[in-house]
Amino acid sequence: MIASKKSGFSLVELTIVVVILGILATFAVPRFMTSVEKTKASEAFTYLTQVESAQARYSAEHGKYSKKTNKLDIDLDRPEFFSVGTIVSSNWETTWELTLTRNGASSGYGRYTVVFSEDGYSKTKSTIDRDLAPAL
Repeated sequence: MIASKKSGFSLVELTIVVVILGILATFAVPRFMTSVEKTKASEAFTYLTQVESAQARYSAEHGKYSKKTNKLDIDLDRPEFFSVGTIVSSNWETTWELTLTRNGASSGYGRYTVVFSEDGYSKTKSTIDRDLAPAL
């Protein structure tokens, strides 16, 4: 009779592999979640940049800013991850402001806002984490 040698992993070897995977996940998951949220935040910046450009064209043509996005010369799809506020102003000839608010789960960032005006992105009025905001 020939003795057969059993092959496999010992409990110690499996434990070491699980610990190493746990350590790697500790570093990788937060970076991944931030990357995903940054991608979603870019939707707000793209939308608001389009509104900003269209408002500039509208003002050049009409001498004042538009009160509604549907009056602008662009076809905007509603953002998937943000709710769109209304355009507000204290003087439609010189100013406007529009706020987008993050909907749903945001990877621990909460319901942040992104605000644009005639001057572009407003860092002071927006509540978005600076890690998520693109360098504008």
